[in-house]
Amino acid sequence: MSGMVGGLHAQQHGQTYYESNPATREARWVKWGILAVALTFFALFLLLPLLAVFTEALRKGYTAYWEAIAQPDTLSAITLTLIATLIAIPLNVAFGVTAAWSISKFDFRGKQLLKTLIDLPFSVSPVVAGLMYVLVFGVNGWFGKWLTAHDMTVIFAVPGIVLATVFVTFPFVARELIPLMEAQGNEAEEAAVSLGASGWQTFWLVTLPNIKWGLLYGVILCNARAMGEFGAVSVVSGHLRGQTVTLPLQVEILYNEYQFSAAFAVASLLALLALATLAIKLYVERRTT
Repeated sequence: MSGMVGGLHAQQHGQTYYESNPATREARWVKWGILAVALTFFALFLLLPLLAVFTEALRKGYTAYWEAIAQPDTLSAITLTLIATLIAIPLNVAFGVTAAWSISKFDFRGKQLLKTLIDLPFSVSPVVAGLMYVLVFGVNGWFGKWLTAHDMTVIFAVPGIVLATVFVTFPFVARELIPLMEAQGNEAEEAAVSLGASGWQTFWLVTLPNIKWGLLYGVILCNARAMGEFGAVSVVSGHLRGQTVTLPLQVEILYNEYQFSAAFAVASLLALLALATLAIKLYVERRTT
């Protein structure tokens, strides 16, 4: 009995010790100093530029703001951005799920090479990626003569913008799903198969429910990158107003023409999309946790 009481006292003493002695024991002024530095960087490099965008966008009033957004070229840029994004996301979802399934569920030669190649868009500059597409699909490129003979245009047209968007968003879904599916293992799928489930039934009823939040997280990141991409799209677009200009390119055009209020108005749309993406991302992270 005395041993139990002593053990309980030691446990309570240890709990009190750890509650009063956190992992870091710096003085209070050090903790507040570190926090102040972090908040200062956040305010100067993130919050202040964001506030500046909305301030400049609304400097001439709401009427001028809406007129800038309602310009035909801006509406065309919004439409093209949405088209490229809506095409890129399903393609990346299909590839990401397939790649993650293959890498996490099967062993095959070249597995590590495939995982490395998935990260290629992270290491290649978007401008270089755009130049690669020009080299391959341009008029003087590898397939240029064949495309011209069949009256098909890729570079300086919508297909080129879609290809560039798909390239820069290529890894996001796969990179979210691969570690998740590797951590989950194969036990659930093996149990479903042993009970007579087909491959599609196993995927829809077992695998997909287990990866749905990771998949949605990858889609959110893919969407944010697709809408904000500038470098690769700038190379393959040709900057044809009303035809091959996306929202980031429209901001550049307006700014270069000294239409600052209109440029910041269009930029505010991208900022709003970014804030909405962060809100959804926070929700998904909480559900995932």
